[in-house]
Amino acid sequence: MYVLKTVVVGMQFLGRLVETLNTVTNLFANPYRVREVPLSEYVPHSRVMEDGRVVLYRTVQSWDCLLINPNIPQNAFRLFQVSSEVEARTVFLQFATKMRPFYEVSPDSLRVDTVQQLTDCLRSHPNWPLAHVAVEMGMKTSFRHNHIMCCINDTESEEGITPLHLACKKEDIDCIRELVEGCGARLDIADKNGETVFHYAARQSNCLLIELLSKQRSIGVNHLSSSGETPLHIACRLGKTDIAKSLLHCQASCNIAGSHGYPIHTSMKFIQAGCAEAILEADPNQIQTEDTQYRGTPLHWAKNADMTRLLINHGCSLNYLSKTGETPLHIMVKRKRFECAMVLLVHGADTNAKGESGNTPLHLAMKLDNLDLIKALIVFGADVKSPNDFGETPGLIAARHSKGFDDIIGIATVLGSLSKGLDATDSDGYMHRRYDRLLCLDGGGIRGLVLIQLLIAIEQTAGQPIRELFDWVSGTSTGGILALAIVHGKPMHYLRCLYFRMKDEVFNGSRPFSSVPLEDFLKREFGENTKMTDVTKPKVMVTGTLADRHPGELHLFRNYNPPELQHDPPYMRTAEFQALTLPKDQLVWRAARCSGAAPTYFRPMGRFLDGGLLANNPTLDALTEIHEYNQNLKRKSRENQVKKLGIVVSLGTGKPPQVPVTSVDVFRPSNPWELAKTVFGARELGKMVVDCCTDSDGRAVDRARAWCEMVDIPYFRLNSQLKTDVMLDEIDDAILVNMLWETQIYIHQERERIQQLVQLLLSA
Repeated sequence: MYVLKTVVVGMQFLGRLVETLNTVTNLFANPYRVREVPLSEYVPHSRVMEDGRVVLYRTVQSWDCLLINPNIPQNAFRLFQVSSEVEARTVFLQFATKMRPFYEVSPDSLRVDTVQQLTDCLRSHPNWPLAHVAVEMGMKTSFRHNHIMCCINDTESEEGITPLHLACKKEDIDCIRELVEGCGARLDIADKNGETVFHYAARQSNCLLIELLSKQRSIGVNHLSSSGETPLHIACRLGKTDIAKSLLHCQASCNIAGSHGYPIHTSMKFIQAGCAEAILEADPNQIQTEDTQYRGTPLHWAKNADMTRLLINHGCSLNYLSKTGETPLHIMVKRKRFECAMVLLVHGADTNAKGESGNTPLHLAMKLDNLDLIKALIVFGADVKSPNDFGETPGLIAARHSKGFDDIIGIATVLGSLSKGLDATDSDGYMHRRYDRLLCLDGGGIRGLVLIQLLIAIEQTAGQPIRELFDWVSGTSTGGILALAIVHGKPMHYLRCLYFRMKDEVFNGSRPFSSVPLEDFLKREFGENTKMTDVTKPKVMVTGTLADRHPGELHLFRNYNPPELQHDPPYMRTAEFQALTLPKDQLVWRAARCSGAAPTYFRPMGRFLDGGLLANNPTLDALTEIHEYNQNLKRKSRENQVKKLGIVVSLGTGKPPQVPVTSVDVFRPSNPWELAKTVFGARELGKMVVDCCTDSDGRAVDRARAWCEMVDIPYFRLNSQLKTDVMLDEIDDAILVNMLWETQIYIHQERERIQQLVQLLLSA
């Protein structure tokens, strides 16, 4: 009996020891860790303070605060266990006062983790009104309690935010809905930074926030914060396109100026295309909105090519002068934004617009000595001799600052002389000409820009459009497209801009490129239903390769009926081929597409491949065609309609430099090293074969020149020498501008020959 009693006493002592150790451990660990405990443990201890369900006990080792569990009265949540009486009494009063609404309105939601979050929140934010605590806890049902309802629009002292601000910051949809629809929370209260709940919602990614807030009309949606931003400004700055759309749908105004201009200017400054699109869709008039500081349009604020293109496509004025006397092109040059400047140039921006102090964009580029911009501006027609208000020309500035002074002045001279033009001796059309004049345009992909630059030089010298200078125009591939464009009256400057815009649309992705963008482009330019015979002067012939047979056969797309031929019989056929359509049934865009179906670049157009496979320089084929055409007239006793050729002009797309080839040897390898040499040799040989077959210079030019000299026809071949090989699908603006710059230097060098050529054209 004695032993049993001793054991019981020992167990009690051990239990008290464990309890004491646990208490001490809790005190040192986290005295505010919430635990669920049996209320019976505290029966021996005295209640020091009590308020509703919150009770403070004094135990041997600590001061314990309990929240009697509303659902299980025999249990309690121990809120804290501290050793300091002052701390215990202070925190008790805080908990007792502020926990009442939560256990009275939402007893079912109280669990250990919930109570822990609640006590942590109360301790972390002792000055928060109860409504803020409710939002932080996400306990929307507690909003019904009078103690919370009375502070539903209060602001906390640190940031000055209301409970609704906090709910928007947390993106708590349920709390926002309850506050707005159930409690009538105000939407126009601003925090210490002057921001309303709409500003907070604009920073988030959930459009439902805006929709809920907009159920009540409020000036808060257009409130300007201390930093000069409306909610729409914030959405535009952060690129929140969907939020911007929701704000605009909820009557957010585009016409409030902030620290970054109007919202459209903010979209441009921070390169947010989606927000800019949303604004322009909601209010198209924003495209010309001036900012309050510089009176610049959104185009003045554009920072990259895509944003510049977007605004131009929406109709923003290219040459609008700001308050500081600057067009968008002036700004792009000053900021050295080459890509933006190129977009403006290829859409027709005025290169000679005068801004502040009479400076043109070229004046600014010269002062910066930015050769890329200088070249681009001059290539697109900037006047090197235009004086500013101080009498300074860009050429004079170039003499002081530019490293490329000699080239710049030389090109300036030739541009000035070409633009004056020669005295026209025949401007009455085709009827009074004694001789026919032939223009031949080589193939070469995007290098067709070289053709355009040469044609512009001829036009400027003659003072007449190319269409009026020639009776026959032939072309291959890109030259074929240009030939058709000339016949249909497309201006050369327009075509230069068009080619720059077209390349990004057509040469998109990897080879072979999708044919759809090219076909859409051709349909837009020539019309979807325009026939070859709809325009008959000048006569045009565009080459294509019939690839449904072997050997392949050259085909000419014409805007006149083909001559009836009398020559050796054609190849013997082992099969019948589909009959060729007549010019009156051929569509212009399809003819252009067939001529430009370059293998590996685009898929064939039906049975047609690129005409460059058989006639990349179409001069000899054009001469042959004209001869056969005249012979056919003679056979039909129509000699009076025969006109001899008086001049042949052949234009190339730029000659790449010759480079060394290591090996074109192809043999059966006997080891890995020889295998590598064979592969490399095969690649080089294949490239050489293709280049030789499609070469538009060399012997192709020699043969054409010899043919013309034999029959006393003046022959002019113009083709600029390029310093680097420019790919047919090149899209880099800087490379293409440099190509045109080299072409312009070539034009300067050949200026006397060009003038001689034009004199013959005008006197033929």
